Amino acid sequence: MLTIVVRAVIIYLLVLFLYRLMGKRQLGEMQPFELVLTLIIADLATIPMAEVSVPVLHGVVPLLTLVILHYILTLLSKASSKFSCFLSGKPVIVINPQGIDHKALKDLDISVDDVFEAIRGCGFFKVEQIQYAIMETNGKMSVLPKSQFAPVTAGDMKIKAEKSAIPINLISEGKVNKKNLKTAGVDEMMVQDLLKKAGAKNVKEVLVMTIDKAGAVYVQKYGNKYQTFQVQPLGRVQE
Repeated sequence: MLTIVVRAVIIYLLVLFLYRLMGKRQLGEMQPFELVLTLIIADLATIPMAEVSVPVLHGVVPLLTLVILHYILTLLSKASSKFSCFLSGKPVIVINPQGIDHKALKDLDISVDDVFEAIRGCGFFKVEQIQYAIMETNGKMSVLPKSQFAPVTAGDMKIKAEKSAIPINLISEGKVNKKNLKTAGVDEMMVQDLLKKAGAKNVKEVLVMTIDKAGAVYVQKYGNKYQTFQVQPLGRVQE
C-alpha cells in the first residue's frame, strides 16, 4: 500500500511540474495540439500509479518525451506561420458587416445557436451590434462591435438610450423554433408576415430571424446581407 502511495505522489509531482514547465496557458485556453497532449499525459500518468508491476521509470520517460515534443512543436510554431496554421488552425470570421457567414459556420461545424451563445459570452445580444466576430483557434469568440455599440460610448457621452431587450430566436437555419414562438407570443401567421416583409418566400430561405420585446426584428437570408426592421412591440414576452 505504501508503495502505491509513494508512486502516486511521485507521478503527481512530476505531472504538476511538467504542466508548470509548459506554461500557464495549459491551465487556461489551450490550442488543439495542447489539449491532445494534456489528455495523453493524463492517461499516461495513471498507468504507473495503478499498476505496481510497471516500473515508475516507464511512466516518467513517456511523460518527459511528450514535454520535449511539446517544446519542439512550440518552437516550430513560432518559427513558421504555415506550420502554426497547420497545427492549430487559423481564426475564422463568422460575423461580418453582411451578417452571419453561413459558409464559415459549415466549415467550423457550428450552428447559429452556438454563435449566439458565444456573442452573449462577449456581452452582446444582437448580431446587428457587431461589426466582426472571429472564432479563434482556441475555440473562443472575439468580437469587434460597431462604433455606436462600443462599451464606452453611451455611458461616457451620457447619451439617453432605450432599454435593452434580449432577442428571441424564432428561426434558426431554416427551422422554426415553436417553443420560442410561444415565449415571444408570436404565432406562425406573424412569422409569415415577417418573412414577407424580409422578402423571403419561405422559412427554408432564412438563416436566422430574431425579435425582441421592443419589436426589433433581425432577419438574414442565406447568402444575403441581414435586414432589421421594427414591428409592433411584443406584449407577452416571458421575462
